[in-house]
This record gives sequence, C-alpha cells and structure tokens, in this order.
Amino acid sequence: MKVLFITRPTVFSGPGGDTIQLIKTAEYLKDIGVEVVIADSAMPDVSGYDLVHFFNLRNPQDLLINVRRVKKLNIPSVLSTIWGSYFECDIKSRKGLVRKIFEALGESRLEYFKVLARALLNANINFSMLPYLWNGHLKSQEEIFESVDVILPNSLTELERVKSDMSSVNKLGTWVPNAIDRHVFDYESVNVSEKFEEYRGCLVSVARIEIRKSQLDLIKAIEGTGYKLVLVGRPSPNNKKYYHDCVAAAGDNVYFITNLDHYELAQLYKVSKAHALISWMETPGLSSLEAAAMKSNILVTNRGDTEFYFENLATYCEPGDIESIRRGIKKVMCDEFNESLRERILDKFSWEETARKTFEGYHLAISKKTL
Repeated sequence: MKVLFITRPTVFSGPGGDTIQLIKTAEYLKDIGVEVVIADSAMPDVSGYDLVHFFNLRNPQDLLINVRRVKKLNIPSVLSTIWGSYFECDIKSRKGLVRKIFEALGESRLEYFKVLARALLNANINFSMLPYLWNGHLKSQEEIFESVDVILPNSLTELERVKSDMSSVNKLGTWVPNAIDRHVFDYESVNVSEKFEEYRGCLVSVARIEIRKSQLDLIKAIEGTGYKLVLVGRPSPNNKKYYHDCVAAAGDNVYFITNLDHYELAQLYKVSKAHALISWMETPGLSSLEAAAMKSNILVTNRGDTEFYFENLATYCEPGDIESIRRGIKKVMCDEFNESLRERILDKFSWEETARKTFEGYHLAISKKTL
C-alpha cells in the first residue's frame, strides 16, 4: 500500500505535537509494510497513491483544495482530526476591547481572520488557499469532514466531540491513540548524562511556548514554591512577545531550553519529579505521555481528552487559574509516582498500536470506496 500524507506546510519549520504524530505514524506504518510519502508542497501530485491521509482539521486552509482534488479522483482518504477548540483561550487571555471584538466575532470567524492575518503578515497567500478564503473557516472544515472517507481522532471522546461539532453523528470513524516510542522512553535503559543532574527533582514542561500552552501561568504559579521549573520548547513564530513575557516573569528557579532531541528528553524526564501541561486544550499532549512512561507525575489541563488517557492517575488543573495550577504543582511535587500510570501508557499507547489502528482505518476507507 502506498499512502500520501498531507498536513500544514509549517509542520517541520514550526514543529509541534502534530509533527511527532506525523513522523512516528509514518515510521511505524513502514514497519508493517506501508509505503509513506510526506507531501512537500502545497499541491502535491496525488496520483499513484492507494490512499491519502490528511492531518489536522483545525487548519482547513492547508487541506481543502487537496481534499477536493482527492475526492474528484475517487482516491480513498482518511483524516486525523487533531480536534479541539481554543476559543476559550482566545477570549480569556485577552482583555478590554480586543476581548469584546473576539467574543462578537465568534470562533469560526475569528479563526478565519487569524488565518488571513498570518497569511498577509508572512506574505504567503497562494492559489491553494483560494477555496478556503471563498468558503470561510467553518464551511471549509465541514466540507473536509464530509469529503474524507474515514476520520481518525486520537480518542473516543474526540471522536464524539468532532462528530457533534461538525453535526455529523453518523460519520465513519475509529480512534487511533497518541503514543510514545517505547524504545526511546524506556526508563530502565536510559542513562542520565551529567548536564541534566542540575535539574534533578524539577517540574518540567515540554511544549511550544505560546499563549494556549499557558507557560506564563505556570511561571507565576511556581513562584515562591521553591521548586525548579524547566521549560523545553521553541517560541511559536506568532507568539514572540508571549515568549519574552515568560522570560521577563521568570525567577532564578525557571530554566529555558530551546530544544532537546528525544533521547535527551528521556534523560530530563528521568531526573524530573513531575511534568506539567496546563494548556487550554490537549488531546492529550505527547510530552505528558512520554513523561509518564519515564515515571514523572503528571499535572495536566482538565480540558480536551486528557482524562480519557490518564483517568484518575494524573492531577488535573483549571487552565487560567493560578491557584488551581499552584495546588496542582504542590501535589505532583509531593506525591509518590503511581506505577499503574506507567503500565497504562506502555500497554495502551505505543506507536506500534497507533500504526495498527491507522492501518485498520485505511482498510475501512478502501472498503468504503469499493461498496
């Protein structure tokens, strides 16, 4: 089977959790005999493929024109939805007139204007975006959702949510887990180098630094607790001011690391006491899964699909609420690690399982076309 992956064009220049999902899904599909090609242009040649796999319904401007081309050629297709709303973040993280304007616009129109603003700012409006600009944000998402054969959300809760949001409860779909690389995040085999010893016992947070990930609130919440906080991640290209605000607010107990490879991350997780991902929404965040596999306690947002993954084995907090976050920090920094959490992650959320369930989704899409 030969499969083409299509996602946002900045997936490698502005890496995030969806970048890892893309790379690892491709890697482990290849291990079971699937030939995977990742598109490297806005309008790739889609001929010669048995199936096209789209990623991220939150970015319809990057998908719509290709979804139409694939549908016209009657090529089976699937969509990893990576679905969640950041509208609450957009509203609650703003004040005054800006907040009122955002509230008046509503989510889909706000997202449309954000896409347009970024395109103008970065001078990257091109022909491939025209169908999206004509359709609008929500209509583009709905068209993509209806056009693909099978959806592949990361959890049962995401499956239910995206069907409801797209008003299509009968859409064919199956959930595919977010996952960890068990070969890299193997607690017993990871040897910690000297450079990570200064962080032993810290609270770590691995994510792009941007408003929706709430690192500034984490910095404020840990102030005065006596704990070390290590933030790992590049500033998002459109959140440079937020990054500078984080640096300005950070005390001597806060450390910034721009980038670590996965083997270095495994070492940092191993010396840490806990990992925090207090975003406005997570599905559930790969770094939380990786840290849990390395015996870090987990502090995580109560928004999105986190409880589907961590059940009662993590500590949950209210995003945007400094006191809730501070209470969560104190709890995860004091609690003993529960081995049941690590066992759950290793048993249910591996890339091998991701590849297996993705492959099932492919066959489901191909079967639908032959009916």
